[in-house]
Amino acid sequence: MKTIIAGAAISALTLTGVANAQAVEDTGPYIQGGYSYLEMEPDGIDDGVGTSAITARGGWQITPMFGIEADITTGIDDGEFDYNVDEDNFEIDRNNDGDLDDIIAESSDIGLNYLLGAYGTMQVPVTDRFGVHARAGVAYVDLDATVPLIGDVAAVNVEDSASGPAVGAGITYDVTESLELRGDYTYYSLEDTDTHAGAVVLGYKF
Repeated sequence: MKTIIAGAAISALTLTGVANAQAVEDTGPYIQGGYSYLEMEPDGIDDGVGTSAITARGGWQITPMFGIEADITTGIDDGEFDYNVDEDNFEIDRNNDGDLDDIIAESSDIGLNYLLGAYGTMQVPVTDRFGVHARAGVAYVDLDATVPLIGDVAAVNVEDSASGPAVGAGITYDVTESLELRGDYTYYSLEDTDTHAGAVVLGYKF
């Protein structure tokens, strides 16, 4: 009986050691980069504005389950949209009538200069290679839009920025011990510009 108990104890200690070794391997810094697609919904625009972008990300897996990360996304094309807003939104007097209450109804382009985000993350393994994750944090976006020529008023480039909370979730696949393929969705509540983003990135775990 004592032999059986001793054997069970040794087996448990061995498994614990293996688990701890795996846990150590699942912690540490990582970098990621890839493609993102964003659907932006500024106030005054009937339909969302889609734009393609590239994302660079860095993070630290503090424990096998919890970590922190930050990323930056920049647009690689402009999205077209129709808008119907007051002149006051752009702080311009398009028809030079002395007030900013007139409605501007035009087609234009919107560009993503950059989108910065910082998050806390949670990872949950599903299999040896697949896992799911969630993240929550804060983000800051900087956009620009070109208001086209109307009458005697030249085209105007308008830049705007906003900040707010962000939440997301996704899946990961370990291609090798160091390479990771990740896909995720993030929702940004950025004041007057709600944004939905999907990303596919390839990462390296140090």
